[in-house]
Amino acid sequence: MKAVIQRVLNASVEVENNTVSKIENGFLILLGVEHNDTESSAQVLASKVAKLRVFSDENDKMNLSLIDTGYEALVVSQFTLCADCKKGNRPSFSSAAQPKIANELYEFFINELIKCGVADVKKGVFGADMKISLVNDGPVTIIYDTKEWEK
Repeated sequence: MKAVIQRVLNASVEVENNTVSKIENGFLILLGVEHNDTESSAQVLASKVAKLRVFSDENDKMNLSLIDTGYEALVVSQFTLCADCKKGNRPSFSSAAQPKIANELYEFFINELIKCGVADVKKGVFGADMKISLVNDGPVTIIYDTKEWEK
């Protein structure tokens, strides 16, 4: 499971010219689910994301998490994070999970964030053609890949 976490001042998802989700301060999380990912992968990732300390404390140090601040999360499924670009110029997405499984793990990840104590979790529309808008704060962008923890 791969996640690109962006600290944002605001972010929104639009589908067919309608805003379906939006947040203020928090994380925009782009989530890619691969065919070998499990609920265990999602639990570990959700815990890491919820506790990721990249928000400023009273001393202007990146020391606070989503849980500490009460900030929001917006989770957007993105199978293109599973791209394999080793050969040629056209990426292969063969490592991406099948849509049914990917959607189940996407929803599971969102529920795990809530269980971890993230105050407000919003989401995109799985499988839709989404337009994502954001104001990256910092910019702060962190990339997680659960394969790194499973070694």
